Amino acid sequence: MVTVKLLKPYCIKADLENIYVLLDEELFTISIQNEMYQFVPEKSKEFIINRRTKKIENLDATFAFKKEDKLFYLSMSELINIPDFLIKLYFITKPHIDYKPEENMNDDVDVIMDELVQGNIKRLIDKALDERNEEAFYDLITML
Repeated sequence: MVTVKLLKPYCIKADLENIYVLLDEELFTISIQNEMYQFVPEKSKEFIINRRTKKIENLDATFAFKKEDKLFYLSMSELINIPDFLIKLYFITKPHIDYKPEENMNDDVDVIMDELVQGNIKRLIDKALDERNEEAFYDLITML
């Protein structure tokens, strides 16, 4: 029986479409019939998860594990059938799947500042009209 004992990514990268979980030797170990095997980056060295569908994209990947001089290969389809693996991978990728990029706050600030300036000019025009200050009125009208 194969179980995943340790699965910690070396690095997690993400773009708009996928999440890339990069693996390292000391951070991915499995147990095969109570013998511990350590991941070696001989063939594949990452999991690729689609952010929209939440599915693993690189189903053709094969991962190598080593214990002393014995080498053991597991395909992605075999790894997917291990419940421990899917649970661990879910918790690793969950913050990145739910991530929504923030809007640029500077754009909002610029719009708000423009609205405030226009509002102030209109109030000053009203004040110039109330005070019958013709010179200020015409100066302020040019600012609109």
